[in-house]
Amino acid sequence: MRVYRHRQIGILILWALGLAVGVASVILIPIASRGSAIATIPAVVLIVLAVFMLLFGALTVEVSQDRILLWFGPGLIRKEFSVRDIRRAAVARNPWYYGWGIRLTPHGWLFNVSGFEAVEIELNSGRKYRIGTDEPQELLSAIRRVMEAG
Repeated sequence: MRVYRHRQIGILILWALGLAVGVASVILIPIASRGSAIATIPAVVLIVLAVFMLLFGALTVEVSQDRILLWFGPGLIRKEFSVRDIRRAAVARNPWYYGWGIRLTPHGWLFNVSGFEAVEIELNSGRKYRIGTDEPQELLSAIRRVMEAG
């Protein structure tokens, strides 16, 4: 049974990548119209940027009775945690230089699409993960509810 589900849109990521797609398109059109073989370079860049927009434009977090599941975009990139394996959970704030996406930080792996707020979970193994969210208190509350019930 699902206890919590939230999808956060990475507005800044989408704007930045969208701007890059626009610039690559402006560069590609005149080059491609001349039939130049070099047009493949901005075309590849355009495709890669569009794929990144699709993959990292949003982060969905779902908490159920037995697991926490998170995924970027349509779900090709995902991570799952068993509630039994979680030792503790707390709200955390990431410095700006931790960035967005999937990052290894001094506090463990970070999954984030926007902002600086996160919920840090520590597993029984001692490994730590941070889940970026614009609803840190709601996510923490959901995690603690299932930890107490489990």
